[in-house]
Formats: sequence, structure tokens, C-alpha cells
Amino acid sequence: MGERIIQQADLFFCAGGSNKEYHAQVVGVEGGCVVRFQYGRRGSTLTSGTKTATPVTQEMAQKIYDKLVAEKTGKGYQAGSSTGVSIVSTTAGATPSVIFIPQLLNPIDESEVDQYLKDDRWGAEEKFDGRHQTIHMVKGVLKVANRKGKEIGYPKAWSQDVQVDVILDGEAIGDRFYAFDLLSLGDEDYRGRGYEERWEKLSRMGYGGSIEVVPLAIGYTAKRALYDRLKKEGREGIVFKSLDGKYCPGKNHADMFKHKFYSTASVRVAPGRSGKHSVGIEVLDGTEWVGVGNVTVGQATKLPQIGCIIEVRYLNYQEGGSLYQPTYLGIRDDIDDNECVISQLKHKAKE
Repeated sequence: MGERIIQQADLFFCAGGSNKEYHAQVVGVEGGCVVRFQYGRRGSTLTSGTKTATPVTQEMAQKIYDKLVAEKTGKGYQAGSSTGVSIVSTTAGATPSVIFIPQLLNPIDESEVDQYLKDDRWGAEEKFDGRHQTIHMVKGVLKVANRKGKEIGYPKAWSQDVQVDVILDGEAIGDRFYAFDLLSLGDEDYRGRGYEERWEKLSRMGYGGSIEVVPLAIGYTAKRALYDRLKKEGREGIVFKSLDGKYCPGKNHADMFKHKFYSTASVRVAPGRSGKHSVGIEVLDGTEWVGVGNVTVGQATKLPQIGCIIEVRYLNYQEGGSLYQPTYLGIRDDIDDNECVISQLKHKAKE
């Protein structure tokens, strides 16, 4: 039996500097119904969850759904138009299948940037502040995988805007997909070709709507202009890609690098300060978890649970101390505990 959405609500809240969205669905599945939800800052990647660990009767699911919607509307959320993000979810209760491991970026320091700007064998692109995902349209069936290669839900608009069999690599922000690589088209595999050739084919495919192709800067003048503009506008960072580089899953390659203009870290949530709307944060030092301070969470945002992985932005880190000026960015359900290592932290420069 396939899944079917029996009822859904797209709710939005915009007041007092907040611009949030919340989506809920009663979904018919094998064995009954489940109630799912997605929420977050409008335009960002949404956090997904379920109110039913296992399928329940439709009557029970309807009660749970009605209570959930009533709670949100009671807090000021209002029903939105079709511009809201409708989510196509994966099967409830199923273990996500690994369908593809993407190529990941290796970090470089600012001192290394100039050599890639000057070297014409490298192109440059904007580093977006989203989630690394891949789109797989195979024989008319769309699937989406996260950076761990596991199947996840996706905005409904993607299935409307991707109409040919294709595998795209890119960055997801809300209901937008910023495509930067073409891995296959129809029966043709492009992964063994150079990046410039893959991007040229991608750029000529004419995507629109929710799919946008990331521009590629080639040559020193174009790369320098891109770098200067991104820094001036306060964007996340810049990516350098070998124009001849083949597609290589994971980080075991020397063809794609990223430089962030500010520091971010994946950390695990620990008990925080009593009476404060904040959580403790910790990182893995060898086999031991060590605390690196606390991060404040906005009053309108639900505190993440202890033990989950979150992303924070910060200025620097002093060994044995805490992250300086951390900012909560959101939950990372595509990061594992063993990636929250202390070596990822940027140390404060010695005076």
C-alpha cells in the first residue's frame, strides 16, 4: 500500500521579527495512519518529526492532528497559501535506505585561498548556508538523499520541476534546490567527466521554479570578483573546484575545497544552565565528550533535546574553554556523533 495524505495544514507565523512555518499531515500508511510535522524559520531547511511512533487508527490520528493544529493556531499561526512548502515524506517507521554517498568538500584556511584564485585550473562558486542533498529522478520516481546518503523527505515542488531522469547534487534551503553538479542524465553517466564539462551540461538544462543552477566563476578576474562580493555581502563562504576533477564520493579526494568566512561547528547538546533558554554544548575529544560552553536558543524556538546534534556559529575557541559568541543555527539530523570532534574548532589567534 502506498502512502497518501488524508489531511494537511500549512501554517505560518510572521510577527515581532519572527517568520516561521509549521506543516502537519495525517498520512495513510500500511497498518493505519501517522501524523507528521515539519517546522522552522521560513526559507530555511525544515526539521521533520512525527507525533505517532507507530501507525494508529485514522480516528486517533485525526484527534492528534486537530490538537496539534489548534495549538499552533492558538499561538498565532495562520493558514498559508500554496506558497508554503509541502513536504513529501519517506515511509513512516522505516529505516532510511542508503541510496547515494555524495562528494563532500574539504576545508581550507584563508591563507590558501589566493593560490586557488590565481590557478586557472580551478573554478569558484558560492558556498550556500543550507543542507547538502542529492536529487535522484529514476524512471519517473523521485528520491532525495542527505549528505550521509540516506533517503529523506523533500519539498513537493521538486517533483514538479524535475521531469527527466537525472541525478543532481546541490544544496537545499527551504523549498529551493541550488544545483551545482550533474551526475547522470537519462542513461548517460557523467561522474567520470571533468567538473567543467558536467557543469556546462547542467547549466544548459533550463531548470526553473524551485531548481536553480549555481553560477561557476572561471579565471582570476571572475573568481576574485566573486570572492570579494561574497565577503562584502556576509555570505557563508566560497568553494573551489578542479575543472578537470572527476566525481569522487566522500572526502577522499583533492578536487573540491571550501573556505567559510565565519566558523561553524557541529556539536552535541548537553544539559544547560538552569532557568535559561539555552543548552549546553559538547564535542568529542578522543573518546571523551568535553563541554565547550552554552548557546542561547530563541524564546520562540523549542529547545533541542539532550543528545541531539546541532549546528552553531561562533567567533573562535580557546583551548580548554568555551566557544566565543556562539549562535544557534538549528538541528542537524544528517550529522553523526563521531563528526562532532574537537579538531573542527577554530582556535583563537595567539597575541
